[in-house]
Amino acid sequence: MRAVFISWAPHCSRSDNIARELGARSYMVYNERLGSRPATILYKYLWQAVETFKVLHREKADVAFVMTPPVFAGLSLYLYSLFRPLQYVVDIHTAALLMPRWKRLQWLQRHVCRKAATTMVTNDHLASLVGGGHTTIVRDVPVQYPCSERFAAKDKFTVAVICSFNYDEPIDQILQAAAQLPEVQFLFTGDPTPLDPKLRDNLPANARLTGFLSSPDYGSLLTHADAVMSLTTRDHTMLRGAYEAIYLSTPVVVSNWSLLQQAFDEGAVHVDNTAPDIAAGIRRIQADSAGFRRGAASLRQRKLQQWGEVKRRIEERLALKAPR
Repeated sequence: MRAVFISWAPHCSRSDNIARELGARSYMVYNERLGSRPATILYKYLWQAVETFKVLHREKADVAFVMTPPVFAGLSLYLYSLFRPLQYVVDIHTAALLMPRWKRLQWLQRHVCRKAATTMVTNDHLASLVGGGHTTIVRDVPVQYPCSERFAAKDKFTVAVICSFNYDEPIDQILQAAAQLPEVQFLFTGDPTPLDPKLRDNLPANARLTGFLSSPDYGSLLTHADAVMSLTTRDHTMLRGAYEAIYLSTPVVVSNWSLLQQAFDEGAVHVDNTAPDIAAGIRRIQADSAGFRRGAASLRQRKLQQWGEVKRRIEERLALKAPR
């Protein structure tokens, strides 16, 4: 089976790791020069569709996985499958179903998903919104990161804050919590360009923006941090940074949503997205750091077993739907 994973994004660790686990080659098909401006977005999507066709043709792919949003990435695989034998699987992220920009195109998303071998979603609620076709729950996937020594040495209890500075991340509340915990080092990953300048110019002394990290440095941070924080104000959202940390046996601080309570039932503190509760959650891990790390390691083992079953179901589904 020749398999590829197509992502219309500059990077996506979920795509990379699913591809690795399922024996596919991961391709980031993205024209950064054209950006996402209204004046250029059509040209950008057309360029990326053509590049996607080139990858599928060059790799002689029998199976293709595709990340959405944007829905047009999935549409390009559907169109290709009309002319060449191709099974495709849609890995649909929360934004594709809940973000207002993409909800207007749900009719197109549903059509693409109905024609897919299966659609991967992170939870039952999102599966109910797909609107037809076969679905597979893929809450998380094992990660592998090379690990540098950049964050190995530290003189304070360190919290890695995994974020992309999106609208659903309570960055202001995290910074207020940091100000209440001067003995704790907070390291914020990701490109800080979208961060409100008022917040960026008034960071607490114990908060630092690392910028976007290379894979070895990101692996080092997740491995050596005392806790990894990933928060969202949006329900039904799986937090990739949190499950990546758990696969490295690092405790996590996550938002207090039902989905996340179920997904992180060991090695984790669940907090309301408020500064006092965030600070209290970090203090809980500080008070029993070894115990939370043991819990994270235990959860890691269960997640590996769960992934093994999910992987088997995906492979069986692809075998069932393969052309005879």
